[in-house]
Amino acid sequence: MKSVFFILGAIVVFNNASAQEEIPAATFCNPINLSYRFCLDTPSRREAADPSMILFKGEYYLFASKSGGYFHSTDLIKWDLIKSNILPLEDYAPTAVVVDDEIYFNASGNASHKIYKTKDPKTDSWELVTDKFPISTTDPMLFLDDDHRLYYYYGCSDKEPLHAVELDLHNNLQPIGKAVNTIYANKSKYGWERPGDYNDGTAAPWMEGSWMNKYNGKYYLQYACPGTQFKSYADGLYVADNPLGPFVLSKNNPFAYKPEGFANGAGHGSTFKDKYGNYWHIGTVSISIKHMFERRLSLFPVFFDNDGEMTAYTGFGDYPMMVPAKKISGSAELFPGWMLLSYNKKVEVSSSLSDHHPQAATDEDIRTWWSAATNKKGEFITVDLGSVTTASAIQINFAEQNTSILGRTENMAYQYKLEYSVDNKNWKIIVDKSQNNVDAPHDYVQLPKPLPVRYVRLTNVQVPSGNFAVSDLRVFGKANVKPVKEVTSFNIERDKDKAVVKLTWNKDVNATGYNIRFGTDKNKLYENYFVYGKNEIIIRTLNADLRYYFSIDAFNEAGVVKGKKIIEN
Repeated sequence: MKSVFFILGAIVVFNNASAQEEIPAATFCNPINLSYRFCLDTPSRREAADPSMILFKGEYYLFASKSGGYFHSTDLIKWDLIKSNILPLEDYAPTAVVVDDEIYFNASGNASHKIYKTKDPKTDSWELVTDKFPISTTDPMLFLDDDHRLYYYYGCSDKEPLHAVELDLHNNLQPIGKAVNTIYANKSKYGWERPGDYNDGTAAPWMEGSWMNKYNGKYYLQYACPGTQFKSYADGLYVADNPLGPFVLSKNNPFAYKPEGFANGAGHGSTFKDKYGNYWHIGTVSISIKHMFERRLSLFPVFFDNDGEMTAYTGFGDYPMMVPAKKISGSAELFPGWMLLSYNKKVEVSSSLSDHHPQAATDEDIRTWWSAATNKKGEFITVDLGSVTTASAIQINFAEQNTSILGRTENMAYQYKLEYSVDNKNWKIIVDKSQNNVDAPHDYVQLPKPLPVRYVRLTNVQVPSGNFAVSDLRVFGKANVKPVKEVTSFNIERDKDKAVVKLTWNKDVNATGYNIRFGTDKNKLYENYFVYGKNEIIIRTLNADLRYYFSIDAFNEAGVVKGKKIIEN
């Protein structure tokens, strides 16, 4: 029997698939597969950042910086772009809030004096609420409390604290009283506020991107630091009994943090509730190679424990995750068990630029990429997984090598063929997107059923601009390899600077990598630090005032072995 599936406008054909067999739950893979717009200035590169996500009438609306519109979805997987000639969409850090049956919108910069609203975000029917909003600011956030009082959080500075003020919904959104200071930087104690990819800089952090949530009567104020261009870009967390504070630092910090892996960063985000009552955090991912503001977006689940501690789970945060159709209780319910099969695997290509070599396509680093010498039809890349594995999903991350697009064009879609083989001779189609017209720069194909695969080949048909280039061709599933051993022994050395700690452990030759879990309570190891191919790591994101507990999980293509040993320091 032959089954045909339609995925993002492409035809996917699998032979011998029984119609009686169950199709797996829908999954996605970070970074989110949006039509990231090319920036209007040079160098030509894509960007979206500073996301504000809301649920309105059972559907999702995503506002992000410099996107030439905003995005809409019914399921958090497929997104369409809504264009507007009214909203100031060229300003950074947009914010949106649902007030009764309307959405209110504001943004940074020149637009900060204007607030808009609409009852129908699917059409360009926004109306101006006021063009005399008295607070000229950056990184605004609108928050509506349960008692129907509206608050405004704002600020973006390496010198000033963040601020908040109440607004009068019945008086043209004028401030009620004076603004209060909410959060001050303290990089001497809080390692996550120190700049640099590895928090090893000495400059003052940029404190920005306020976001507020209310849960069980408590107010959770999130903020971004130390800078959008760093892999360490994270969201910290303070908690209060009142919307204007005073705010107390949460023990779990940073709240959203993903410094390593393929796509890094979780800062300047928004935390929202889905239609089933689950919380999610969507944050900014740093590439920052062509330009500091070369960025993407990633989505992580959020949980509150019995003590009200709030955390965004980022462990295996750029592996496939299931999208739940019900209320869930933990991250384990989202993980399909598919491991990365393509890391550091051999690559064969049709051609290559000397400074963008083939192995860059399997190195798990979004900041490096392989590029073919041309954009001609037939340029290809083949990944050899080393043995026949069971593949369940493939993510294609295209790179912008020698592109010249500024803004959006009529055709920004990649057209290609994706094939698989067990012997590098006989090839079968996984997906044929030769006629694709959907812009999907981080295209993700979930297979209706697992396939026996050793070789995966991606062949160019057409790119929208520049060379045929791939930052990583990532294959997920399971391999029949020797399982890893549990990490039962490791050492911890806390530096005299208590925000810094070094961990070392014995390397397992069968391990692909390790996930260090840590936190300030042995039962709350909420922080995650992902490493490939190492047996030591320095983490510089601790709170110098607190003691920590650490454990290490090992993983490879067969699965994850959770570490049971916990060490305090």
